[in-house]
This record gives sequence, C-alpha cells and structure tokens, in this order.
Amino acid sequence: MMAWTSSIVWAGLAVLSAVGFGVVTGIVHPDEKVNGLWLVVAAACIYVLAYRFYGGFLARRVVELDNRRITPAHRLNDGANFHPTNRWVLFGHHFAAIAGAGPLLGPVLAAQFGFLPGFLWLVVGAVLAGAVQDFIILVASMRRNGRSLAQIARDEIGAVTGLATAIAVLFVVVVALAGLAMAVVNALFHNPWGTFTLAMTIPIAFFMGFYLERWRPGRVGEVTVIGVVLLVAAVIAGRAVAQSSLAGWFDLERSTLVWLMAAYGFFASVLPVWMLLVPRDYLSSFMKVSVIALLGVGVIVMAPTIEMPRVTGFIAGGGPIIPGPIFPFVFITIACGAISGFHSLVSSGTTPKMIDRESHALVGYGAMLMESFVGVIALIAASLLLPGDYFAINTTLSADALGALGYPVAHIQELSRLVEQQVMGRPGGAVSLAVGMASIFSALPGMTGLMAYWYQFALLFEALFILTTIDAGTRVARYLVQELGGAVYAPLRTVNWMPGNIGASLLVVGSWGYLLATGTVSTLWPMFGAANQLLGMLALCVGTTVLIKMGKARYLGVTTVPMVFVGVITLSASYELFVLFLAKAGSAPAGKAFVFYLDAALIGVVATLAVVILADSLAKWYGFVVQKKPYTTSEVPAAEGGVKIPAGPCC
Repeated sequence: MMAWTSSIVWAGLAVLSAVGFGVVTGIVHPDEKVNGLWLVVAAACIYVLAYRFYGGFLARRVVELDNRRITPAHRLNDGANFHPTNRWVLFGHHFAAIAGAGPLLGPVLAAQFGFLPGFLWLVVGAVLAGAVQDFIILVASMRRNGRSLAQIARDEIGAVTGLATAIAVLFVVVVALAGLAMAVVNALFHNPWGTFTLAMTIPIAFFMGFYLERWRPGRVGEVTVIGVVLLVAAVIAGRAVAQSSLAGWFDLERSTLVWLMAAYGFFASVLPVWMLLVPRDYLSSFMKVSVIALLGVGVIVMAPTIEMPRVTGFIAGGGPIIPGPIFPFVFITIACGAISGFHSLVSSGTTPKMIDRESHALVGYGAMLMESFVGVIALIAASLLLPGDYFAINTTLSADALGALGYPVAHIQELSRLVEQQVMGRPGGAVSLAVGMASIFSALPGMTGLMAYWYQFALLFEALFILTTIDAGTRVARYLVQELGGAVYAPLRTVNWMPGNIGASLLVVGSWGYLLATGTVSTLWPMFGAANQLLGMLALCVGTTVLIKMGKARYLGVTTVPMVFVGVITLSASYELFVLFLAKAGSAPAGKAFVFYLDAALIGVVATLAVVILADSLAKWYGFVVQKKPYTTSEVPAAEGGVKIPAGPCC
C-alpha cells in the first residue's frame, strides 16, 4: 500500500511540474501574462524529483556513500579547520557559503533578456550540472582528507593540470569575491540604516559562536532562537539609528565600505571556523531559508503577475545592463544559480573537513537545488516590476533615454518614497531585488505600510548572502595560496601556521579589494560569470577523472555532458569579453585603460589555463579508459577510513 501511495505522489509531482513548465514557457495560454505562482510550482516540483531520484542515484550508484568510513572531520579533528559538525548546521554552513550574491543578482540582471531564458537555465542547469559538480567534488575531497580542488587535480591528473588549476582558481576567487561584493557596496553606501543592521550581524555571530562552543555546547535550538531575535532587533533598531546623531557613523562612502568588507574577509579567514564563520553562516542560512520560504508563501498568497515579458528586445544584444546577446551572456550572467565553479572551492575547502558521516555529503546536491530556488524567487521578485522601473534602477540612464528604448519609467519616484531611499540609478541588481521583495512582503496580510522596513530587511538578507560567501571564499583562497606557496616555503603548507594565515589572507583580500574599488557592474559581473563558469567546467573535468579512478567509467556521462556544454558557452563568452575589454581599453582615458587591460588579461589567462587543463585531461582519460594504462589514486583506502561494505542504500 505504501509503495502505491508513494508512486502516486511522485507521479502527481511529475504531472504538476509538466503543467507548470507548459504555462511558464507559453505552450499553455501563450498570449497571457504569467502568474509568478507557476514559476514556483514548476521549479519546486522539479527540485524535489531531482533530489529524490537523481541525487539518490548519484549517492548509491555513482559514488557509493558509505557510513562505515571515518571522515576527515573525525580522523584529523583539530578543533579549528577539521571539526565534526551537526548535519543541519553543516547544511547551513554549506548553503550559506555557496549561496552568495550570485543566485540573487545573476537572475535579476539576466531579466534584461526576459524571465524565460533565465528560468530555464536556473532549473535545468542546477539539476544536471551545478548540483552534480558540487556533490562529486565534495565526495572526492572528503575521501582525500579534505584536499582542495587544485590538490586533487595535481594528484589525480598531473603536475601540469594541478598547477594550472591552482592558478585558475586563484584568479576566479579574486574576481568572484570582487564581483559579489559590488552589489552590497552599491546598496549600502549612504544608507546608514542598512549599514548599521549589517554591522550588527558580526557581534551577534561572535556571541553565537562562543555560546555554542564554550558556554552551551550542542544547544543549537537555543542559539538559533537567540540569534534570530537579535537579528530582527537589529533591523528594527536600524531606522532609529539612521534618524539619530549616530547616523554619521554608518553613512559611509563607497570606498570606505570596500575596505571595511575587505577587513571583514581578512578576520573571517584567520579566526577559527567555530568563532565567526560557522555561526554567522548558520545564522545567515536560517534567515535565508526562512526568507525564501516566506517569499514563496508571498508569491502563493499574492499570485502576482509577471510584468517582464518572456523575452525582451535585447536578446540579440545591445542591452543597457549586460552588453552581449542572449547566447552566451544569459548563461554567464545567471552564474551561480545554475552552476558555479566557486562552489567547487567550498566543496573542497571548508565543508569536507566538517562532515560527520559520509551520507551527509548529500548536502552538496541538496544545497545547490536550494540555491537555484533562491534564483527563481529572485527572478520573480525582479520581474514583478514594470520593465521601465526595472531598467531605471539597474542602469544610470535617464528616464528619457529609457523611454526612447521602449521602456518608459512609470512608478520609480513612488517606489523611492515607499522605501524611504532613492532607488533610481543603483545598478547591480541588489536594489531592484529588494524593492521587489519588499513589494511582496508588504502585500501580505497585516504588513501594509511596512515597505521601508521590508526593504532594509531585504537588503540585509542579500548582504548576508554576500558576506557569507566572502568569508568562506577568502578562507578557501587562503588555503590555495598556502598550498602554492608551500612549494617554495614548506611551513606555508601548515594551514594552522598563523604567519602564513595572515600573509595569505592579506594577499587575497588586497587583490579582490582592488578590483572591487576600480570595477563596475558591466565589467566585473560578466567577467566574474565567465571565469566562474570556466572553473565549473574544470571542476567537472576533475570529477570525471575521479570517477574513472573509482572504476565508474560507465557513469561518466553525469560529468562529461554538462562539462562540454558549459565549456562551449563559457569559452565563447571569454573570447567576446576579451575583445570587448580590449576595445574599451583602447577608447578609455589613460588613467582608466589599465583596469580594462587587466580585466582582459585575467579573462585571457583563465581561458588559456582551461584549454591546457582540458587537453591534459583528455590525454589522461584516453590512456586510462582506452589504452588501459595503470594509474594511482590519492583516495584514502577504506581500510584506513573504516570498513568497506557492499554498495546499497546509504541514507
């Protein structure tokens, strides 16, 4: 009876998802505007089906998760970097670390092309590419004592690929952190309410860290309630601070915010994970999941009409936000919401060092689906705005210029009045998303008149996404710098050696801080997207090699198909961006030309390294699979990590 009931439920979800996709794509009622509810229904059904069936297939058949193995968190427990972590806290950390500004801002910016292209890539890309990459790399690192992506590439493919991957990863991390941080800087400058609220999350995180580690170990429920109450209090108090004599302390220039964020990244990288990084990520993830759920409820209750058309007139290029055509720019603009090479750094950085049992590694697949759902909700929130208002917020063009493009500005001044902040001309996606979210929340029963509070709450929500990626990303980059530097000076390889920690962290934050201070949305975001997707291709390349050495060559399609697709897209985008940056450098004033030449060099180097890695990997695969050459693996033997049992259900 239970089996029949289960089959009926799964079949019902499959039918509902098919109907939802039909409405969203225009197969059903093509001439009518789409209700945002259908986007939520279609995406949610697909995610549940994918986790249950495809994720389960990957766990049981492809990598054979085995709870008898001892994970690095237990075997190498040092209380700082290797630390067994509660499954839900681990999910919170991993989700918070991977879910930065990308799934929030990428879909918002990609709405320039219409809501449909972004929606399709968010859902399909996450299920078949992004979640697969995150999960495979997480398992590979977990079974290699938490080694980084670059280290795994060197051990499993060779020295050339290992070095090329390490250099590519550093380029990508620096560009990624700069691109992700730009949105919060543009949203918070001269915004004392938002700046105060965000600043308060740091002492709250310290309190939670000491509470859970020193004062009340294991009391996750208690610390969650305390943290959420303090967070809500910070949002409410922010308005009073902004209207008091203290406002000047938080009414900051853009340049000041840039280096304050860099300072935060430095301290989060150096301090023990339990003190700041993990509690802040957990608090952020709790808020993120709650807000996304509340937004989903808001969409269900409101059943809002999507004002943005399925596709706009900018699909051939010439858009005011993203300069290129829909192919390949919609893919690199969506970035993290579908597949993100940056995630592979977290999956081979902090998370594998914290897994209590092997079956918990499924957080790698599930967290990516959750992030994709965040992207869908962000796309809906931005698409509720009239197209003219959307472009007025996300560009610096005048109302007359937007009207000439066919997108007249309608309600921008009214929106600014409601949120008590001038929202026109704040590009980057964060502000338009916050306005859309505040519109949904303030339409809920009993919320009328609170749009200004919801707007600042939404900015805090976005900023927490960004900062949790900055702290984990800076720490991962520090690991990579120490690994590279360890070839020259051996003590650097010791991740707990404080001089090495400080020096590597300063190098990382100084680099992304410089790019953040000198870049713009139209240059940083496409460059981040292209470099990030290229790293995703490289991670899938490494994952393919890992599967071969696990004796799983029959399952190579799960990594090679998305690898080829993502590779074609991003190498094409890299070429177009390289040409674009050179053209901008040629026409820019002498003082600004250097930045464009630097951008062109970064994207050119990463693309070249990607080709080198792919060519080296193809040669190795041919030798392993076709010529049957012998190989070694750096995977920790089962005898050293527990008793190997036959394949079967793990979780």
